[in-house]
Amino acid sequence: MLLQSAMEYLMTYGWAILIIAVVLGALFQLGIFNASTFTPKAPPGACHVFRPNGPGTTSFINTQGICNGELPQYVAKFTGALTSYVNAGTKTILEPSVFTLTLWERCIGCSSSSSYIALGLSGTSALPEMCVSCGTGGIGPLIYMGGSNYRYFQSTGASAIDGAWHFISFSVPGNALTSIASSSVYIDGAAATVYTTIDTAAQSAIAGPFYIGAGLNYGFPGTIANVQFYNTTLSANEITSLYQEGIGGAPIKLNNLVGWWPLNGDTKDYSGNNNNGAASSVTFTSSWESGYSAP
Repeated sequence: MLLQSAMEYLMTYGWAILIIAVVLGALFQLGIFNASTFTPKAPPGACHVFRPNGPGTTSFINTQGICNGELPQYVAKFTGALTSYVNAGTKTILEPSVFTLTLWERCIGCSSSSSYIALGLSGTSALPEMCVSCGTGGIGPLIYMGGSNYRYFQSTGASAIDGAWHFISFSVPGNALTSIASSSVYIDGAAATVYTTIDTAAQSAIAGPFYIGAGLNYGFPGTIANVQFYNTTLSANEITSLYQEGIGGAPIKLNNLVGWWPLNGDTKDYSGNNNNGAASSVTFTSSWESGYSAP
């Protein structure tokens, strides 16, 4: 009798239990139960660099506001089209002979089984293009200041296009084409290895603006946050420190900071150098936590 009652109970409520389990599983996959979802987020402009003597100066500069690595409220979402980008100023303003670019990215909808990061330089000056492959026969630029010859890097242990958030750092120690051979990439704080030799079959270099999210032939399909630009090459330890700060981390080496675009709800430059950006077909989303794990 008890067995019959148990079987009747399972038949009656089994489907309901199964549906609840499926719903809970879906919510878990969407990140609803991720602790970061309930963490207070820093509003746009919560942290900024203060330069008491004006843009371009380095005396007595410091960070002000909420600068303890709080998660941002928003990140910038790009469509993957050439018309979807942030114009963050002219490349002549942002073109030191030695530089480091860092950012957080999440590539959405990519299908390539072998991802890579590409560094591009023109033949005469430092016009970097920092890209990720996207399995569609093209490259989705993360940062674009023109582009030409490329050096490709392979991530070690993490794919740059697996649908998760990744921290990428790109450094070039000089402005001649030969410097690309000694350039470096770090992905999630780990050095990336060279994937191929330098590609000398280059697209034409363009002395144009500093774009985030699109380049000459392709756009980046995904989300980007916390873009930082330095006029020096950061050390491996400094890059690791930036990564460990997380997606909301503040810049380091303020004396060498040229531009800082958190993309937390706007395209302003919070480095204190007034290199404010202008958005084209870019949206700012608050539902960005999926695929993000704090370092």
